[in-house]
Amino acid sequence: MKIGDKIRRLRLQRGLTQEELADRCELSKSFISLLERDLTSPSLDTLSDLLETLGSDLPAFFSKA
Repeated sequence: MKIGDKIRRLRLQRGLTQEELADRCELSKSFISLLERDLTSPSLDTLSDLLETLGSDLPAFFSKA
């Protein structure tokens, strides 16, 4: 599963830059960049925090095509 593409789509739907998302989740912009390019994977806690910031949650994120 390409988590990065889905994170990027949600981020853009919310009108956030990578830096804004990183700041809101207390992560680095470089981590968000690596994540969106599927070059790293987040922990479940980090993914949950990202999704909460993006207005989603784990069940919804993994149930969408």
